[in-house]
Parts: sequence; structure tokens; C-alpha cells
Amino acid sequence: MDPARTEPLYRQIFDQVVGRIQSGAFPPGFRLPASRTLAEDLHTHRNTIVRAFEELADAGFVVSTVGRGTFVADELPSIGAFDPPSRTKLPWSSLVSRTSGAEPLGRLDRLSRPPLGKDAVNLSRMQPSDDLLPHELLRRCLDHVLQTRGGGALGYAPREGLLRLRMLIVEELARIGVPARAEDVLITTGSQQALDLIARSLIDPGDAMLVEESTYNGAINLLAAAGAKVVGVPSDEEGPDLAALEHPARSDAKGFYLMPNCGNPTGSCMPAARRERLVAWSHRAGVPLIEDDYGADLNLDGDSPPPALRALSSDVIYVGTFSKKLIPALRVGFMVCPEALQSRLVPLKHAMDLGTSVLLQYALCEFISRGYLTAHLRRTVVEYRRRRDALVEVLDRHLLDAVSWKPPARGVLLWLTLPEWMDPVKVHRQCEIEGVLVTPGVLYSATGLNRRGLRLTYCAEPLDRVAEGALRLCRAIDRVAEGSDRNDRVAVARAVEVI
Repeated sequence: MDPARTEPLYRQIFDQVVGRIQSGAFPPGFRLPASRTLAEDLHTHRNTIVRAFEELADAGFVVSTVGRGTFVADELPSIGAFDPPSRTKLPWSSLVSRTSGAEPLGRLDRLSRPPLGKDAVNLSRMQPSDDLLPHELLRRCLDHVLQTRGGGALGYAPREGLLRLRMLIVEELARIGVPARAEDVLITTGSQQALDLIARSLIDPGDAMLVEESTYNGAINLLAAAGAKVVGVPSDEEGPDLAALEHPARSDAKGFYLMPNCGNPTGSCMPAARRERLVAWSHRAGVPLIEDDYGADLNLDGDSPPPALRALSSDVIYVGTFSKKLIPALRVGFMVCPEALQSRLVPLKHAMDLGTSVLLQYALCEFISRGYLTAHLRRTVVEYRRRRDALVEVLDRHLLDAVSWKPPARGVLLWLTLPEWMDPVKVHRQCEIEGVLVTPGVLYSATGLNRRGLRLTYCAEPLDRVAEGALRLCRAIDRVAEGSDRNDRVAVARAVEVI
């Protein structure tokens, strides 16, 4: 048998191209045929051609430029030094899905820098500080579950979640005015999985999904990964612009994701009248509303928010979590949804993870039943109020007048609106230099445009650290403003010279 015919096809193509390069038939700078064209000519799969081209590039025989093509390298490797490429490498660039490269998924990486020193104040992390995590109370609950249930707490959970936990959640929801039955509740591995389930159950690639123009980046990422066309709806401090929703194209959307009580990143709260009109639009347009109430119970000034969207319509999909008000590591969330959708979601969730940890569900049941959650929330809300007030006091005294903001009434977020001439990413970078972490608005943009603002959190650091971080932030903004002033003066001076 001819040894050449036993070589994989990609290797045969590699050898032929190398031979032509070395013979001068393909001189330096010669453009090779496109991979698709060559695949059609050779009646083979494009992956085979892509793999051959990748091997050629790794060996130094060709260079590839996105949008231009593949060319013979100007400087070729010497024949004696040539080391044949590994034959086990796969053409990953042509194997990965298009959605894995969706633009929103890469925004955080583009902003990431090496970790700052230990002294850096974190006003970007959205989880309770260690001193607010009730580890001892959780340990008691876990010990009790293991002692009383033994191996029964170490198996798989029911697909919908433990009935006892679902009933306790129904009681908790009734306390904040959200109607639900135990059979309407589905336990999920955090609210993030609930959003993933909604995306998987509603979206086919290319379907439109509405979000507020600035919203939770985790939701934007999930929708983009599901292949949705994410459409940002213009919004003001009271929520989405209802006039913009009347555009005919909005009625083709598969859903509208919202955070009515304490929007992320702005911390805004939608008033009752806007909620009622939004629900009316939903029924008229046939577009379901997804209500993310991640900050439930975190009412810092004692006033409850207006009625939930779910209280206004049983067609609203309500999503909740214990991450922000209790312990992120529990990874226990839930959703309340219409019966017609529930029948689709349960088998879909079971296919994804075979059930949320039953051990943690039992422990959470114990935590709630013992009254620990109520006591924990009472303490946490007081501490969050103190931290918010400390942040507000520093901003009041030291923040540049051109920056606008409002003290939040609930949740753990404060939004700074920067002037048009100030780049949030520049402020973000300067904050890193000053030793404080904040988040620029571009991460929360449905369109990827550079939203003129910064999101601050006051949950992840103790009181004195929050105040110190606020001082560093004000200093960073002042320095960016000074730099902008200098740039403006230089531009004016140059203009005068030209005139």
C-alpha cells in the first residue's frame, strides 16, 4: 500500500502545499485558495482544510489574516530545522459554535486587568462581605440534616425541588405580596439557571428578546449564548419607555426581561402605574414578562416596593434567589411561572443537571423554618443601610458636581451618571490606579455602547472600607476630569494656531 495514502487527508494537503512552497511554485506572499473553495474542489469537509492550514501556520509556512486570507510566509523555516507538526491537534477554530464567540461574552475579559493589591477596595463585587455570611448558622442546619436524614440527604432531589422548600418559598412570597402555589414553583441552581431555562425554553436562534437598554450583564450573556437577538428598550428612571414598546417589531419578541424593584446596574425602582401599563402591553402584544426580583427583602428605608408584576398577572415569569440576601454559595434559586411553561421547564432542567443539590435544599428548609432567615435579614438590611449612608456621605462631600446620582432605597447598588465628556472606561482604569474597583456601564449595555455611568456596590466591603473606596473613586474622577480639561485646553490652543 502507498504510505502516502495512509496519511490523513489534512496531512496529505499539508505535504503538497509544503512541496510547492519549497519548489517555488508557491512563492512568498502567494495567496492560497479560501478554505471553503478548496474544500469544494477536493470534495472534502472544510474542517480538513482548516486543520491543514492551521498546521501550516504553526510550522511557519503560511500566515493568516482575518478578512484577507492565507498567504505564504515571507520568511520560511529551514528544511533541516523543520519539525513535522503534531498529528493530534484538532481544528478548534472551526469546531466551536458561533454563540460561544458572542460579543457580550467577551466584554468582561476586555476590561480585565491583573489583580490589584490586597489593599484595593472592591465596589464592584455583588455579594455579601464575609462578616455577613452566616456560616455558623448554616453549619448547624447542615449538621441537623445529616444527623436526622443520613443518606437520604445525599441522593438526587425531585425534579421540581423539595416540596417542603417550595411550600416555604410560597409563604415567603405571600409575605411580600407575590401570589404563588407550591406547584407553580421550580427550584433552580441559582437564579442564573432559571434565566438559562427561560432562554432555552423560549428562544430559537435569531429570535428577538427584549431587555432594558441597560440591564444585568448575566442575562445579556445568557440570551446571547442562546442565539437570541438582544433588543434594548429605551428606559428612564422609572423603567422602559412604553411608547417605544408600541413599535410593531417589539410584538415579535419572545419575552421581555426586567428588574422592576432594584434594577441592575442602576438600582432604580419602577412605579406602580408604569407596572400596570407594562402588564397591559404584555397581554396586548402577546409578549411574556420575566421579572427578576434578586433583591427581594432588601428594603433599606423600610418602604416596600410597588406590587410585583407577578401580582398583576399570572402570566408573568417570576425569578428569585437566596444569593444576595443570604449565601451565594448555596446556589439555590427558584422561579414561579405559568403552568403551560412549567410542563416544559421541568424536563428541560432535569436534562441539564438532574436536580439542584438536595442536601442544600434540606439545609435551606431548616434555615428558614428555624427563623434564621428573618433574623439574618433584619441584621443584613441594617448593615447595608449603614454602608449605603457611608457611601452617600462621601459622595455628597467630595464627588465632582458634574456627576449625578440618587441614593438607592433598596438593594445594594448605586449608579453614577457621568457627564458626556467623561469616558467611563477611563474612570474605571483610573480607579484601578487609585486602588478601588468599580464597573463601567458598557458591561450592562444591550447594544454594547459605552453607557455613561459607573455601577457601585456597597455589600462586599465593611463600612470603613466602603467609605475609603468612595474617597478613592472621587479622587479618580477628579484626575480624569483634570486630564480632560488639559486636553480641551490643548485642542483649543491648536485650533487657535490653525486659525
